[in-house]
Order: sequence, then structure tokens, then C-alpha cells
Amino acid sequence: MASQSPVIEVLGLRKDYGGVAAVAGIDLTVAEGEFLSILGPSGSGKSTLLGLIAGLVQPTGGRIMIGSRDVTLVPPAQRDIGLVFQSYALFPNMTVAGNIAFPLAVRGANKRDMKARVEWVIDLVRLNGLENRKPSQLSGGQQQRVAIARAVVFGPRLLLLDEPLAALDRKLRDEVRVELRRLQRTLGVTTVLVTHDQDEAMSTSDRIAVLAQGLIQQIATPAELYRQPANRFVAGFLGIANLLEGVVAREGDDAVLTLDGGMKLPLPSGNALPGSRATMVVRPERIDLKPATDARTSRFGIDCEVVDVVYHGEVVRYTVQAQPIGTVIASCQHVVPRFSPGDHVCITWRPEDGWLLQESEK
Repeated sequence: MASQSPVIEVLGLRKDYGGVAAVAGIDLTVAEGEFLSILGPSGSGKSTLLGLIAGLVQPTGGRIMIGSRDVTLVPPAQRDIGLVFQSYALFPNMTVAGNIAFPLAVRGANKRDMKARVEWVIDLVRLNGLENRKPSQLSGGQQQRVAIARAVVFGPRLLLLDEPLAALDRKLRDEVRVELRRLQRTLGVTTVLVTHDQDEAMSTSDRIAVLAQGLIQQIATPAELYRQPANRFVAGFLGIANLLEGVVAREGDDAVLTLDGGMKLPLPSGNALPGSRATMVVRPERIDLKPATDARTSRFGIDCEVVDVVYHGEVVRYTVQAQPIGTVIASCQHVVPRFSPGDHVCITWRPEDGWLLQESEK
């Protein structure tokens, strides 16, 4: 991020539809030059929140500041924002250059400046040679770049992106995602991206705000969200999470989680309250899978049976089952699968690779 001064401040923002809160009193700050993703499932309120910031939706309550200016009731065209829709919303009768020049024309730019800005941004988004084509003559990725070029050509203070990659296939989505991040870093423009795609948010963002039921569940860097989720929803929504429930206890100097079946799991050092119910979060890639004969050499290990094996190329994902803990998923960087359904194995992980959620955080 270029600076810590805020470009956006959302204060107690709320939007009700028929007495139901789509956005239920959100506070949010986005710093100068930051790339923030608003991530959530369908119906979480993320698109409504973006619409409120853009001025396309009128709030039921709260305030929106862009810089030092209260824009809560200011029309979208006067908010100094660039907006990219999921559909791109390109003008079909205009050329690439005409689409990109449109925001400059409505702002009264002279022809010389307009030509220079359009040429600059066409070079920036690598659309050279396509200036005179119509949108129907472009690929999906090229249309998306035209939409982004149109949104940034006039130098907005804020760029808003509403599911901009959703219409692209996976390979093209990965390529455009890299391009989008390059553009944002080159321009230094404060950017807010709305998406339901965890990979998209994790790979582009400085921070991510996870939404559910109209509320921010957690806002943090991608690494913090993944390693230290605030609750079960965040843990499960950001990748695969093994969730093991029990009661915290002390055994000498060590903390353990006693599962309902009686098994005791070592806990990471921390301030877990003995006697409290808690959930341990263990990510699949933190689990070590060994032959069952190796269990006796491990300080801590759980005997399991392999019930499913899925080969993903870069990893092999094993689903294992054990009576005390139920089903656990482990991801291992095996060139080829080393275990098969029906094999008996031992799973283990380091205590510090588990993350504890107290009862109030679940």
C-alpha cells in the first residue's frame, strides 16, 4: 500500500430491503493505494455494499466518506470513482478507443488531451492494434481490459470492481488476475474488488473483508485470514478447514483439547481458558500422513483409514477417517498417490499448526 491515509471511510452503513438488512451496520476503512477485496457467498451483502460506495444504492443509514468529503448523498458521477461491472457494460456501437474515451468526453476534455490519455491507457492495458475494433470483435479478456481502461483513463481516486472476472474461463481468469494486479500497482489507485472467488481475493488483495449476513466477519491480510480465522465461517470459507471440537484442559505445562470421544490433542501455546469449549482449526496441508507403522515413533499421532484419494497434480488430497475425530482431509505434495482407500495410516501435525477458536468465536 502506498500510504495509510484513508480514501474510503464507511461508518455504520446500513441498507434494508423490506425490513431485512442486506448491509447491517458496517464500519470499513480503505487506505490510499490499497487493494481491498470484499469476499462473501451469494446473498452476503457484498454487491450491495459496493453499490452503496458507488452511489448506485441509497443507504438506510450511516455515512460514506471519500477522502475528507461526505459523499453519502452525492450522485455516482460526482464521486471521483471508476467502476467495472461484471457485464463490462461496453457500448456495442463504439470502437475500443471510443469506449475508453467516453468518460473523458463527458468531462469535457479537449481532443488533444483525450487522444493522449487514450493512447496511454491502451498501451498500459496492452490493447495496441485493437483501437478500431468493436466489442463484438474482442475476446472476453480483451473486453475486460477495455472496461478497466475506461474506468481508469480519467484518473479516478477510487476504482470499484464488481465480479470483473466471473464471466471468464479459469485459464483466462488466472491470466487477467495477474494483469489486474499489475495495473493496480502501476497506477497506485485505491481499489475495491467484490468477489465470491476465494482464490481471486487471496491472490490480488492487500487485505480482504469477509462478509456474511450483511456483516464483516473479519478483515485482515490473506495470510492472517487463512492462518488465524476469527470464527468457523471464515475458517471454512477460506479454503478447506478441519474443525475438531472439544474442551480445553491443562496437563502440567501443556494445554490440550479433549475431544468428545476422549482423545487429547496438543494445543498451540496461548491463552486458552481451561474448561472452555473450543474448536481447533487445522489446514489440510499442515497434516502429515504416514504409514500406520510409524505411529509408534511419533510423539502424537492418530490412527486412521483412508477412505478417498483425489489427485490434483500439485497435491494429492486424502480423506481419512478415525473413530475419535471423524473425517479429516490431508493435502500432501506427493508426485503420485502413496496411499489407497482402505489403507491404515497415521496422521499428525505440530501443535503450532493448529489454530484455536474459543466458544465465543465459533
